[in-house]
Amino acid sequence: MTDIILTQYSGKIIGPIARLIGFIMNSLYMFLDDIFSVQNIALCIILFTVIIYFLLLPLTYKQQKFSRLQQEMQPEVNAIREKYKNKKDPESMQKMNEETQLVYQKYGVSTTGSCVQLLINFPIMLAMWQVIRNIPAYVSSVRAVFTPLVDKIMRVDGYQDIMKSFIKDANVNTVSLNFENGTTTANSIIDALYALPSNGWETLKNSFSGLGDVINSTEASISHLNNLFGINIANSPMNLIATGWGNKDFLLILGAILIPLLSYGSQVLNIKLMTSANSNNSKGEPSALEKQMKTMNTMMPLLSLFMVFSLPVGLGIYWITGSVVRSIQQVVLNRHMRDLDLESIIEKNKIKVEKKKEKQGIYANQIANAARLSTRNITPVSTSEKEEKIQKWEECAQNARKGSLLEKANMVRDFNERNNRQ
Repeated sequence: MTDIILTQYSGKIIGPIARLIGFIMNSLYMFLDDIFSVQNIALCIILFTVIIYFLLLPLTYKQQKFSRLQQEMQPEVNAIREKYKNKKDPESMQKMNEETQLVYQKYGVSTTGSCVQLLINFPIMLAMWQVIRNIPAYVSSVRAVFTPLVDKIMRVDGYQDIMKSFIKDANVNTVSLNFENGTTTANSIIDALYALPSNGWETLKNSFSGLGDVINSTEASISHLNNLFGINIANSPMNLIATGWGNKDFLLILGAILIPLLSYGSQVLNIKLMTSANSNNSKGEPSALEKQMKTMNTMMPLLSLFMVFSLPVGLGIYWITGSVVRSIQQVVLNRHMRDLDLESIIEKNKIKVEKKKEKQGIYANQIANAARLSTRNITPVSTSEKEEKIQKWEECAQNARKGSLLEKANMVRDFNERNNRQ
């Protein structure tokens, strides 16, 4: 089993996102249970993924439009870079940046436009991982399945010692029991029960011989709750392969291997659909950013292939479903992008830029007018008033007291005047 801890993740960013995902997953679980009498977390993950990617569709569309406009403007950006190719002084670099920024404004493209969806998807993926590895902590309906059995276990005399011995016998190495108080104890026992391998339930019956009926009913509920085509989604493919090999269950091994392979294949398909439209419309030599994207598009599916082997199957299901949904969306978007009127979009962006410049010009004029209005309030000093003030100063200087600073200032002035005459 992968590491399972019932306590929710307390991170300031991922923690709240994980709790929100848990709430949505619990709502989906209750919906499936009430309408179709189906209690299955794998289906909840699939439904959640479909909903998320359809909500992100406006961002996906915006990103695709950004890519098309970026291809259209790339020759102009390349020309600017070629113009300042051998100029590394600060002034030339500043001019190059200013001219490049004007091109971006002309086409209405943001330098960070392609990163927005990644910045949204990545925290969701991390939070999803927390939820899947801690299903009872986030999905209260699943936690409720364990509650009757946990309550009866805690009523057995000496259950703490029995549970410690059971954890050792069942070989549940990823959980450490905590008996500080009632809530903590219940959570700790649910941790252990959720992490049980398939043969661990028989060990539990032997440890708590008087609870056979409730143990059987809980095992039956959990077995189909986490089950997808005979695979426990709380387990990792690597551990499933080891279990299947030990039990000579080759179908389980095949299913465990298929999850990472499907994750890899679906992502490759999605990336090919994304790049097909771009390659058909590319102009000139590929930019450094395009080369980086090509490398990343090659590495990301390979990375997911190896990661899914060691992560819970549920996360693999999330990735596979997401790639399939994005591929369907991409087919529709590719058709739409081929008919996109880029000239009309560029003209609209030019009008927006001009309006923005006009507003900036009006603002600058307002500042200048305010400065002029402020200076009007300053009364100019006439020549006669200046001469009168100078005469008064000279009279004060002649009547300076002996030993005062004014007398010393007069002496310095007289000394400088004599030297200037010489």
